[in-house]
Amino acid sequence: MSASSILFSLSLLLILCTLAKATYPGMILTVVNNCPYTVWPAIQPNAGHPVLERGGFPLQKLTHRSFPAPSQHWSGRIWARTGCTYSNGRFSCNTGDCGGRLECNGLGGEAPATLAQFSLHHGHTDLSSYGVSLVDGFNIPMTVTPHEGRGTCPVVGCRADLVATCPSSLQVRCPPGHGPVVACKSGCEAFRTDELCCRNHYNSPQTCRASTYSEFFKHACPATMTYAHDSPSLMHECSAPRELKVIFCH
Repeated sequence: MSASSILFSLSLLLILCTLAKATYPGMILTVVNNCPYTVWPAIQPNAGHPVLERGGFPLQKLTHRSFPAPSQHWSGRIWARTGCTYSNGRFSCNTGDCGGRLECNGLGGEAPATLAQFSLHHGHTDLSSYGVSLVDGFNIPMTVTPHEGRGTCPVVGCRADLVATCPSSLQVRCPPGHGPVVACKSGCEAFRTDELCCRNHYNSPQTCRASTYSEFFKHACPATMTYAHDSPSLMHECSAPRELKVIFCH
């Protein structure tokens, strides 16, 4: 092969690589705080996946933070912690606390908390799925908004403030017993029965059913999962979104 042919081939390869990067850019995750107060977003990966952004950070009101998703595949959850303070050298939150740490670093959050769940895939035909779960209760309004994806890419989540309307039997108060309501438990979290938690005999789509408690959440926020075997179609699949926004207090 002549020197000019080699040069042409290398130039063509460089152009193709550049086009590939332009066509299939990395996915961005953005966390937006539209609340009139500071929240402390937390991120927990599923087993075998990396911790993103050290697992947690403060986010001032009316601000956002963007960061790249891992290059091939990532799954996990994002939630908001509220009412966080430092006291006697210890960090703690009224809702969503992850063991008294600012950076959760892989730890999960304390229920009740509104959860955004993800299974992200990169590429031209790969599908990323996402949804908002109230299975562990509710602490803050949250939606997930995809950008530039193809296929089934709806905005999902819960815009209602269920703390304000939470039934007394599900209320979480801080301080306990006499403080303001800060979150709303699921029926499982409140009563711990096998039937409400879909455990043991009730751990199947045939025996795990909606309850009056899950229906409270579903009525207010139909585009969320409200009990363990809720419709799997609520985890939507979207082809190659450029960005996924988790928005608190939409």
